[in-house]
Amino acid sequence: MTSEELRARIPANELFFTATRSSGPGGQNVNKVSTRIELRFRIPDSSGLSENEKDIILLKLKNRINSDGELIIVSRSERTQLMNRKKAEERFFRLMAEALTRKPVRKPTKATAASRLKRIEKKKQRGAIKRLRKISEAED
Repeated sequence: MTSEELRARIPANELFFTATRSSGPGGQNVNKVSTRIELRFRIPDSSGLSENEKDIILLKLKNRINSDGELIIVSRSERTQLMNRKKAEERFFRLMAEALTRKPVRKPTKATAASRLKRIEKKKQRGAIKRLRKISEAED
């Protein structure tokens, strides 16, 4: 699932934004303007997600979800509320898309005969180099 598909499915009124004062660079701007944006999304109350998708998200993003079932994303890297809001939204939809994307099952494979021979040849060459480094007893 892509973030664009999720953007179309999840209604904008389910995303709650709050602005607070940010820390970090920005000089007086930081002290005067509330540019830090906090995006909150209540997963159990979402109408754009199926019950199965809600369970997957609650499982995969459990470290980012509080006890009320809210996914919280914070953005404070930009100097304006609008840019921080856009960044928080992008991060939210990317996180959701990654959580809902199924990873393909890995098929175990065997090494080819050529790769095994190549590995053994390299080991023999390395052993020969190490053998040449040894001081022979005849030289002493």
